[in-house]
Amino acid sequence: MPGRRKRGWFLVTRKALLLAGMLPFALCAAPAAFATPQDLQDRATEPPPPSETPLPDDPDQIQFSADTAEYDTNSDVVTVKGDVRMFREGNRLRADEVVWNRKTGQVVASGGIAVTNPEGDTAFGDRIELTDSLKDGVIENMLVVLEQGGRLAAQRGTRNQGGVITVDRAAYTPCAVVDSDNCPKEPSWKITAVRVVYDPARERIRYTGARISLFGIASLPLPVFSHSIGGGNASGLLAPDIRYDAVNGFEVALPYFFNLGPNRDLTVKPHLFSGALPMLEGEYRHLLDKGAFRVAGFATYSSRADDFLVAPSGVADENRFRGYVDATGRYQFDPYWRASGSIRLASDRTFLRRYDITSEDRLRNNLRLERIDRDSYFAVNGWAVQTLRLTENQGLQPIALPEIDYRRRFGQDLLPGGRFELQLNSLALSRSAGQDTQRAFASLRYDLRKLTAWGQELTLTAYARGDLYNTQDTLATSVPSYRGLEGFQARGIGALAVDVKWPLIGEAFGGVQRITPRFQIVAAPRIENLDVPNEDARSVDLEDSNLFALNRFPGYDRFEDSTRFTFGIDYALYLPGFSIEANIGQSYRLSSRPSLLPDGTGLTDRVSDIVGRNVVRYRDFLTFNHRYRLDKDSLAIRRNEIDAVVGSRTTYAMIGYLRLNRNIPFALEDLQDREEARVGGRVQVARFWSVFGSAVIDLTDREEDPASLNNGFEPVRHRLGVEYEDDCIRFGLTWKRDYQTVGDARRGNSYLLTLALTNLGR
Repeated sequence: MPGRRKRGWFLVTRKALLLAGMLPFALCAAPAAFATPQDLQDRATEPPPPSETPLPDDPDQIQFSADTAEYDTNSDVVTVKGDVRMFREGNRLRADEVVWNRKTGQVVASGGIAVTNPEGDTAFGDRIELTDSLKDGVIENMLVVLEQGGRLAAQRGTRNQGGVITVDRAAYTPCAVVDSDNCPKEPSWKITAVRVVYDPARERIRYTGARISLFGIASLPLPVFSHSIGGGNASGLLAPDIRYDAVNGFEVALPYFFNLGPNRDLTVKPHLFSGALPMLEGEYRHLLDKGAFRVAGFATYSSRADDFLVAPSGVADENRFRGYVDATGRYQFDPYWRASGSIRLASDRTFLRRYDITSEDRLRNNLRLERIDRDSYFAVNGWAVQTLRLTENQGLQPIALPEIDYRRRFGQDLLPGGRFELQLNSLALSRSAGQDTQRAFASLRYDLRKLTAWGQELTLTAYARGDLYNTQDTLATSVPSYRGLEGFQARGIGALAVDVKWPLIGEAFGGVQRITPRFQIVAAPRIENLDVPNEDARSVDLEDSNLFALNRFPGYDRFEDSTRFTFGIDYALYLPGFSIEANIGQSYRLSSRPSLLPDGTGLTDRVSDIVGRNVVRYRDFLTFNHRYRLDKDSLAIRRNEIDAVVGSRTTYAMIGYLRLNRNIPFALEDLQDREEARVGGRVQVARFWSVFGSAVIDLTDREEDPASLNNGFEPVRHRLGVEYEDDCIRFGLTWKRDYQTVGDARRGNSYLLTLALTNLGR
């Protein structure tokens, strides 16, 4: 006799109905990352909402509800109908009807099926059929919509006893299938296949008879194609790089990714050229429990013509090994101790430019051991520099090994607002064809900061330092003021300073205004700076950032002596969405004796040049930064630096300009004048289309640099391109031109084609 019961909530065991097997099967493809079925559009069925009542504690029990439930005792068939909802361990199912034939073991759900797993992925279908083992079965007209945005559709899907899923006539896309007006549209790209097989044991999806199509027009066959699923990586091919340049010709690079474990991988990328021998690129990455390191490299066998402005006959045609190594790493031993390093070495001076790896002209190498806590810092460093400039001698590049630096703060409790800082430092510099220097010093600094009853911020500083130098081969340094005296030299340094700021804050123009006059006195006895070498204080220049510094020389080898007064004013105005910040200042030195500061630095005479900075910001639309130095006598602009960004995130322009007009003697190569302009920008011409470009122009002429061969307008390089980017695809074409020839890195054009498909596994 058949039985019938009206709508209500029921609890059944795993054998009683389907969820333990049917829900995992319906969602078996969901952990992958597909989308784009034979019908990729959304189904009319709404995903099942969460249960209105608490779920059973027993994982073998299933909670379900329906309008009616029938049991036919003659045929031994259980049927539930009418908005059937089933819940188990976070899985939810909705269907019009579920039928379980207890004699044959067949379980069938039909009509408006929607199944959601705990991760939020939802599977839709017209009909799901399972055996009583609840491990294998068939689903018709399947669509899986993933929480991360992908979707997979197929006419038919099956699952065998081993859990392998096979779907026929399937399609996948991570792209949107509706436009901004919520109308159906063709996805930007999709993969269609005659058959798709998912093996959960291997966590991989394999396609048979697949094709990838772009915008429903272009179609590319993929005879052998597979990718991983889930959040992990898997070995496989990556997107290729395609480019053309005037030196190497047409280039194709096809990288292959090796997944060596959950915390390490290797990428091998062969480069094939029509105008040069092949090149191999590799990158190894390893994540450790307390650190990480990365090693990358390039290797080829090709002609070279470095170390020469004009290569001698036959040198450019000589083939030899060429390459580059770039390694970085860091390891944290405990909360205080850590080690880090960066190694960058090239086989020759033009390899990196020729293959467009980087345009840097120096490679810096560093090994470091550090200990950091709240009040102290200790570091042991090693430095080495490889020059890539054709006119420089590698033998004159210093190797700093070791550099030892220790600093400690103490005495905060002796007097409120005050503290001591002790520093111990030593450095050994060696050159294979130049001057060698060893230096050690110990310094003690005390700062006392107080606020007066009138709101002035008063800072008192006392500084003392003792230096010991040892120098050899001083005549190898071409600039006499950099040499120092041969052998051992000792030096004592002392300074006292008073710094007063008086911030005045109030309402103005509908916002907040701050005016801060500032005055500083620094007194230091005469110091015999020229008795010791100058290794780290050569690039001295007065600017707003060092105007009120205790020592306006960079580094430690030079210290500004005598007594000086420095005065200036800071201004700030903050309005809703708009702000202005500015400062200006100047200094006066009491001593009339000649300064060791070079002419043109703005600090040579008793009265310094005027320096300042202006910063204007308007919401996220405009940032304008202007730094300048004015000649104290003629108000001529000695330094003029502008950096500006205007626009939105999709359409913007960047402008940079620098002019150093300091008239510094040509022998001081660290302080040469120059003038350049940098422009860049992007314009969104349509919703997904944009054009972009950038350029660097050398505006230096012979008046600013006597060694320059430019006429005052010499492009260095430019870049121009067009790009399409939507939610799941990005492709573009870039034209780049270099205007300078450096060895075998010749001037000329290059073209780069880029294509990236979102969510496509490896």
